[in-house]
Amino acid sequence: MIGIIGGTGIYEIVEMGDRIETRVIETPYGKSPEINIFKLNDKDVAFMPRHAKGHEYPPHMINYRANLYAMGQLGVQRIIATNAVGSLEISIKPGDFLVPNDFLDFTKLRQSTFYDKKTVHIDITEPYCHDLRNYLISAGDVVDKGVYVCTEGPRFETAAEIKMFKQLGGSVVGMTGIPEAILARELQICYASVCMVSNYAASISPTKLTIKEVFEIVEDKKEDLVNLIYNAIARTPAERECPCKYALVGAEVDEV
Repeated sequence: MIGIIGGTGIYEIVEMGDRIETRVIETPYGKSPEINIFKLNDKDVAFMPRHAKGHEYPPHMINYRANLYAMGQLGVQRIIATNAVGSLEISIKPGDFLVPNDFLDFTKLRQSTFYDKKTVHIDITEPYCHDLRNYLISAGDVVDKGVYVCTEGPRFETAAEIKMFKQLGGSVVGMTGIPEAILARELQICYASVCMVSNYAASISPTKLTIKEVFEIVEDKKEDLVNLIYNAIARTPAERECPCKYALVGAEVDEV
């Protein structure tokens, strides 16, 4: 099964498939949002609205552990996520899609592991699945690599923060991509993201940042985003050959 964790602008992909059922999954971390399970390109797909229906939860209040654990319980082996982001580079323009290959984590308060009572050190040298990234890159017109900077939110970033992120090698900045990528790796699930650039970040943007411009770009580009994901799913083979499914091998510390 392929999972899609979508933010604003991607809900329409559910209507492209043959609906099977809708479920809410009970997990040790709480209930998941309502998940739509359907057939798309002859593949089983599970779509989860990250913020729940009606954009109920802001980025810093999303129950990331419940969301990812629920996907694992459904048997999801690959997750394609979508994230609205601000650009740190003039060359990466509003309306562009970027498939990140690395991240910088500037979140503060989020639960970012399933292993609170056991020592597990996963290798996250390559945090996004190489194979799943390639299916996305080959599926449409995208910026094929970049560093995703995740902040706590819900406020936008200061000009000084943006300057720092740029100096550290950041390409885009958002509020929802972490800890999803980390939690997916702990569950040995392939994970890749499509970042929709909705605006230039603070001090790079020629105008004041507003949430209105974010939603305007998302509305304008959502059809392209849905088609990109549709095409990527069509390219995804049934069997995985990437190392993601072995992420826990050698990661667990044996009890002494």
